[in-house]
Amino acid sequence: MKIHEYQAKEILRRYGVPTPRGEVTDDPAAARRICESFGGRCVVKAQIHAGGRGKGGGVKLAASPAEAEEIAGRILGMQLVTPQTGPGGQTVRKVLIEEAVAIAEELYLAITLDRGRARPMIMASRAGGMDIEEVAAKDPQAIVRQHFDPFLGLLPFQARAVASGLGLRGTTARQAQKLLLSLARAYVETDASLAEINPLLVTAAGDVVALDAKMNFDGNALFRHPDIVAMRDLAEENPLEVEAGTYGLSYIKLDGSIGCMVNGAGLAMATMDIIKLHGGEPANFLDVGGSASQEAVKNAFRILVSDPAVKAVLINIFGGIARTDRIARGVVGALAELGEVKLPVVARLEGTNVEEGRRILEASDFDFIVARHMADAAQKVVTAAGGGA
Repeated sequence: MKIHEYQAKEILRRYGVPTPRGEVTDDPAAARRICESFGGRCVVKAQIHAGGRGKGGGVKLAASPAEAEEIAGRILGMQLVTPQTGPGGQTVRKVLIEEAVAIAEELYLAITLDRGRARPMIMASRAGGMDIEEVAAKDPQAIVRQHFDPFLGLLPFQARAVASGLGLRGTTARQAQKLLLSLARAYVETDASLAEINPLLVTAAGDVVALDAKMNFDGNALFRHPDIVAMRDLAEENPLEVEAGTYGLSYIKLDGSIGCMVNGAGLAMATMDIIKLHGGEPANFLDVGGSASQEAVKNAFRILVSDPAVKAVLINIFGGIARTDRIARGVVGALAELGEVKLPVVARLEGTNVEEGRRILEASDFDFIVARHMADAAQKVVTAAGGGA
């Protein structure tokens, strides 16, 4: 789960991470008043669930309250396109108005999970304000890495090592060490999967401040954090993914044209791979679950065909726990409810009650394209989608 910058900063402040003063608003006139309260000079920052906002024109310095109002009026409602939004961009519904801070140096700091080492890892670099992937590609030695035990937490000597690796000295280094300990505690205690500060600012006075903040959270642990769940902004998420979540379906929207309905995450991944192998592009990841009910299958199919990018659908079911006849009834029921569906549907069924499942499809009024095996199914659905382009 993702949250906005202003929400991430709210969490970090609870743990003692210093941030600039700021207020969020959806009203240009309020932006003017907030800027006045900060002394008349401020930064207007678009709030969307994507990085690279500055590159897309979503972060602007205002030299006066009147300019803050004018900039907020331009940014609010704009379709902000960044390297992380895709070409369609995202609509800006809120802006964060922050006090302007004198910048002496910009650093990079993040904590994420190193799955290979099975523990959190701090990544820090003097190249703040840049994409860390770009830094890693050009100069891997520029990144300071420090693993720590999640049960013990980040230890003071480790925080000192990171601060030293960033070239910080004196009072600034001590402030950075304190911030690192606070950030590590926030990461562990909120079950975050990412806590990123880019840039981590060293001010002209030598203070260390989180100028930006990004936090993502492990969805499996959100039941422990109702306060974080309350921060969820459904307007920032794909509507089809939100709807699928209400039915307990694992659905992720992708950029292709072939809709996939599969039972089991492993089979779903294999299905997407074989579609690409045959020249197509999957439009989604969709796992209806090993014991999918007929109602869940019906809702899954309805969500698939409601995606305007989908040109053909592949139903790939292996009946282990789930019975193939139940899956077949769900699909036929969905077609009956939806009325006329013009999309070609390729079906490949194997496993428990497969003969009954095939009989149900054959007896329906819809003309299914039946496949014998996975490669056959992939070839047929790619052809049906017009090559999958």
